[in-house]
Amino acid sequence: MTLTIPHQQRLPLAIAALGFLFLGLFLLYPLFNVFGASVLDGDGEKFTFANYVKILGRPFYRGAVANTLMIGVAATITTIVISVPFAFALARLPVPGKAAIVALAAMPLVLPSFVSAYAIVLLLGRAGVVTQWLNSWGIGFGSIYGAGGIVLVYTLTLYPYVLLPTMAGFKAVDVSIEEAAQSLGSSPRRTLWTVTLPIVVPSILAGGLLVFIETLENFGVPFVLAEDMPIFAVEAFKLFVGETAPNPSSAGVLGVLLILMTSLVLLIQRRFLANRRFATGARSAPPILKVGPGLRIAATVYCWSVVLLALVPFFAIVVLSFMEFRGPVLHPNFSTANFTALFERSTRPLLNTLMFATLAAIGVTLIGVPIAYVVTRLRSGLAAVLDVIATLPFAVAGTVLAIGFVVSFNSGWLILTGGPFIMVLAYTVRKIPFAVRSSSGILHQIDPSLEEASISLGRSPLQTFARILVPLMLGGIMSGFVLTWVTIASELSATVVLYSGQWRTLTVVMFQALEGGGGGIATAAASTLIVVTLVPIALLYRLIRRYELAA
Repeated sequence: MTLTIPHQQRLPLAIAALGFLFLGLFLLYPLFNVFGASVLDGDGEKFTFANYVKILGRPFYRGAVANTLMIGVAATITTIVISVPFAFALARLPVPGKAAIVALAAMPLVLPSFVSAYAIVLLLGRAGVVTQWLNSWGIGFGSIYGAGGIVLVYTLTLYPYVLLPTMAGFKAVDVSIEEAAQSLGSSPRRTLWTVTLPIVVPSILAGGLLVFIETLENFGVPFVLAEDMPIFAVEAFKLFVGETAPNPSSAGVLGVLLILMTSLVLLIQRRFLANRRFATGARSAPPILKVGPGLRIAATVYCWSVVLLALVPFFAIVVLSFMEFRGPVLHPNFSTANFTALFERSTRPLLNTLMFATLAAIGVTLIGVPIAYVVTRLRSGLAAVLDVIATLPFAVAGTVLAIGFVVSFNSGWLILTGGPFIMVLAYTVRKIPFAVRSSSGILHQIDPSLEEASISLGRSPLQTFARILVPLMLGGIMSGFVLTWVTIASELSATVVLYSGQWRTLTVVMFQALEGGGGGIATAAASTLIVVTLVPIALLYRLIRRYELAA
């Protein structure tokens, strides 16, 4: 008996097979080798749990776990506290300039967080501009280094993760529920706390989860601000670099623990949401509330203050990059020497950054969009498994994935280390969830009957996908491409493990300059990176505006 596959399912099944092959080879296999490294001895021959005993038995590494979790929880709480009222003000109050506020609020998402961390050091560090000014007035200032400074940077750079989904959540609340509560005698303030806010909890938790996972896997911010405080991602990198044995067993232990922590957070959130119902019957966005001038002014000042405060580090980097540095010491004299020093040796880091970001963004699009098609159109357990695997990179720190790549592709039948292709592959795997999630959301809104009609007229499923679905998804694909591009351009955690020789990027130049006390080169590289990431965003905005006007 032969198994006949329906004609319409051949394309999704073929894409699923290719998706499993790619993710199996370049995601599951490296992660399996990270786990294998953690349970083998230094020579990679004997099975042992001694690595876990050794790492977890040391107070230093237990402290790294505690510090990472403490900072993650603190940053998540502060971002929620700041972002929820911000989101409510934008969604329900008459705040002028909302479009500009939302556009500016999204900027920290596409700018590297460790650039913000370095800007904070230049402003509030021991020899910072603001610190020196305060000292001249006899005003003491506590240290910006350590947990406080790290939480501050995370809050300034990650709050949009909570703001944007929470704002959408407030706009999706059925206004009749609020009216019913008030008709029963509830005051507007009590209605907000007891009715509206609980409905928006899934959106708040979704954003908070993103913030927490970002804090767990972030390498650049603690590298700049932690000083002697042990942080998980940084210690995993140090262990990997410092291990001379063939098997990076200690780094593997930290990598496995980091994956377990992020996975546990994901499971806790899913369990919490699965046991509660939050859905309402909203058919349109609730109206803007009528408030007095005092509350309107207060909401406007609050929104603009948060946005501008979050962008201060990036403005500071650009300004300070045109000032004179003598080693790490800043002198307030206008100079272009920093950029001269950055580019006089070679423009290769800039060209590498552009090349890697472009190739990886193309790879993410070519792989992620077809996988999204399978996830939304193929109704089977196979599609569900593929969806889970394609989302898995979201919970894997860049440092851990990079260690897995080095362990997996440093010898044997496929050797990639030392060249540029391993970096492009790592970036592609890390960002695939972006394309899958954004594209599947659009595909859910496209009626499958359009595909059925095309196929019934003689078009093949592949032609239908290319000529019908892709044009309808083009706006979302372009947005996802740009978001992927700018986040790859500012990638550090995987890059610092995988780069070699001539394949340095701008983020690596910053990393090395900060290690060597080259503040001028670091600011020049950061300013260049800011410009590089802003250009495609501006181009995308113009294309979208032109598309909207043409429509």
